[in-house]
Amino acid sequence: MICKQKFPFRFGTSSYIIPADIIPNAEFLKDKVDDIELVLFESDEFSNLPSPADMLQLAELAEENTLTYSVHLPLDVYLGHPDRRERERSVGKCLRIIELTRDLPKSAYVMHFEAGPGVDINAFSAIENRLFMEALRDSITMLLKGTSVPASEFCVENLNYPFELVWPVVEEFGLSVTLDVGHLEYYGFPTADYLKRYLQYAKVLHVHGTVDGKDHNSLSHLKPETLELLMGELVRQPLASRVFTMEIFSQEDFESSCRLMERFA
Repeated sequence: MICKQKFPFRFGTSSYIIPADIIPNAEFLKDKVDDIELVLFESDEFSNLPSPADMLQLAELAEENTLTYSVHLPLDVYLGHPDRRERERSVGKCLRIIELTRDLPKSAYVMHFEAGPGVDINAFSAIENRLFMEALRDSITMLLKGTSVPASEFCVENLNYPFELVWPVVEEFGLSVTLDVGHLEYYGFPTADYLKRYLQYAKVLHVHGTVDGKDHNSLSHLKPETLELLMGELVRQPLASRVFTMEIFSQEDFESSCRLMERFA
């Protein structure tokens, strides 16, 4: 099941398909996909950040196999946090990942707009929404000042709150979008409306299904009509550099998803 170079977009998946580190996963995926989403994290307890030797190997694999990497910036960064010290810490963590991956051929940087661990943005008052937006503007200003990466390479992902809430910041700074179709279905947002409004700005798509109330499963668990709708829109709005990431995390899910995608190839 090889779907590499078979679509009018870059077909990809995550760097955690087989139960191993990033390099063995890249070796496993190199001839099967066009793009690998590097899911990187760093904490006091654990880090999966590649070594300089690993980064060189990832770059060589990319050159030999026409691969690109979409870099998912750490999940524990809170660019909309009310405390500026926390925002500075979050931006600093992003900048370290950007520097680490500097020499890789990249399709995009994926980022979340969140206000803090466990904070429900849906419950914000009007004043809290305004402060959240101000905090995001401050963080993005710091981020763009700290790197030469163009603003359009940073792709803001839709999460569990309406994306129109943060769209003014995305538009103001010239950022791009990571349109997570799995999230739209999981949280009950109107997928057709989101595709109509945001697909033109989306450099990255995340696609996955839901099983027993948990997302990030095989595409075989995504509603068939949703996948048909998405693939139809991708034909109508083709973009060769756009990344279609099957955001799943097992070999079984990868293989069943590829079997499903083969009929669209």
